[in-house]
Amino acid sequence: MITDEDLRTPGRLAKAELAEAERWTAHNYHPLPVVIASAEGAWVTDVDGRRYLDCLAGYSALNFGHRHPALIAAAHAQLDRLTLTSRAFVHDQFAEFCRSLARLCGTDLVLPMNTGAEAVETAIKVARKWGYRVKGVPDGRATIVVADGNFHGRTTTIISFSTDPDARDDFGPYTPGFRIVPYGDLAALRDAIDDTTVAVLLEPIQGEAGVLVPPAGYLAGARQVCTERNVLFIADEIQSGLGRTGATFACEQEGVVPDVYVLGKALGGGIVPVSAVAARADVLGVLRPGQHGSTFGGNPLACAVGSEVVRLLETGEFQRRSAELGARLHAGLGALVGRGVDAVRGRGLWAGVDIDPGRMTGREACERLAARGVLAKDTHGSTIRLAPPLVVTADEVDWAVAQLAAIL
Repeated sequence: MITDEDLRTPGRLAKAELAEAERWTAHNYHPLPVVIASAEGAWVTDVDGRRYLDCLAGYSALNFGHRHPALIAAAHAQLDRLTLTSRAFVHDQFAEFCRSLARLCGTDLVLPMNTGAEAVETAIKVARKWGYRVKGVPDGRATIVVADGNFHGRTTTIISFSTDPDARDDFGPYTPGFRIVPYGDLAALRDAIDDTTVAVLLEPIQGEAGVLVPPAGYLAGARQVCTERNVLFIADEIQSGLGRTGATFACEQEGVVPDVYVLGKALGGGIVPVSAVAARADVLGVLRPGQHGSTFGGNPLACAVGSEVVRLLETGEFQRRSAELGARLHAGLGALVGRGVDAVRGRGLWAGVDIDPGRMTGREACERLAARGVLAKDTHGSTIRLAPPLVVTADEVDWAVAQLAAIL
């Protein structure tokens, strides 16, 4: 029988590592008491030799699993040749990465960056400049419509339009130029657009908010409104894209093609931070030398890994696995509704699970799951998120659901 003490007492080596981390690290995270030392596929092993099924996958950064052989080989080969030039020069991996990603997205141009927040900041800057240079918005007047419950990063500009107190409070003064509307409310989105609006920035599925899927037709309606009002539709597919929802991009499932894709996380294959903005030439083409950049953005190592990620996605294998195994995951989770689970949401291998708050918090649920060998992450009270790597097997999906049933 698992006791409360079992849930909260890591192994000897993990305990020492956790104490050191607590001593020397700023407390901007509250991690589970697990210290991972190695990993392969969908599994990780801690410093005491205990194995866990990774059902978070680095918030979708590990869509292809830990240490995917093709991605590791690409990284090793590039490490032996060249790792950094800066954008002052062109290297021999750059064009291939940009070309392959542009074709995957069906766009003209790509601007590589490093982190997801950098890519979102890039999209904001590009949208404003497009608004002034192309749409004709008066200088300094550009507005961007966003949704409440959003999570696009934690820079000072991005948290200026966050509705999460933890992300926003005490970090002002805030950047103006954003209008927040309810997520999923198409009428409110339409009403927020005026002649100063240059873009609508949305997550096709809101991950941090609890894997919230908008009402059917919402994304298609937003796309139509943006077209009618000459406004850029920016899709933040950092978590939802690159196979996670059973399609290359979550927008595809409503037949939506955004003007701007914002990508990250899985684009780096779980090896290096890689992000990018992909868009039409008339959008990204507004930038001129010196107006935006990054020393590490589009570096040779990142491009080598990113190109291999695109090749994996071009096979369609991971999208199919996510769709098929996602149906299995959601069927299993759905059977728990009314048995300790209040609701389940999501698409593909991505689920938000609302635990009955009368039984336990989301944090407690994740601690209990960890004690049974499953790693997950809580968000907002009693909600937990499940997002195993797309290399997970059907038996492993069933086993993870069984562990959730057991703790309930």
